[in-house]
Amino acid sequence: MSMDAIVVLAGGASKRMGRDKLLLEVGGVTLLESVVAKFSDEFEDVCISVADESKYPEISARRIVDIRRGAGPLSGLHAALTGIERGGVFLVAADLPYASPKAAKRVIELCGDCDACIIKLPGGMIEPLFGYYRKALLPLCEEALESGDNRMSEVIYNANTRFVTPEDLGGLWDDRLIYNINYPEDYAAIK
Repeated sequence: MSMDAIVVLAGGASKRMGRDKLLLEVGGVTLLESVVAKFSDEFEDVCISVADESKYPEISARRIVDIRRGAGPLSGLHAALTGIERGGVFLVAADLPYASPKAAKRVIELCGDCDACIIKLPGGMIEPLFGYYRKALLPLCEEALESGDNRMSEVIYNANTRFVTPEDLGGLWDDRLIYNINYPEDYAAIK
């Protein structure tokens, strides 16, 4: 992985959707293909994070396979940070159809000297699955996994994290930027 890699999280079980949501099509391509293609246009190193290496053979991106299985997105972050020598990774969930590579670049820039950079909405909600994480967070990830606390917020709030607001992103902000697809009605809404 290069210094800053994009890691598309594709390891979920899609329980709420009832079928593999990443294979749902929008505009003739699957959600997963769409996110990988969009980010590949803007970033040199785009990987997909999976629990099972053989999944999604149609995607040519390099795979990062969970080292610690069953810990959700934290498994993906842990494996990605383990695989880089320095720099960081930008996590983007594959079920964010409106995720913007330009907004991702801005989040990376805004990180400054912090170890993570995450969007925080005015109501206090954070979106850890569209955020930047530096290699320095690996020990915190390992600690969380050891303790059995697999929440991304466990790492984010214990790290030197910069929280950015929609205002910080200026014209790159769109209310749909972090809209994710979990339920059949979410998918119906974007079709």
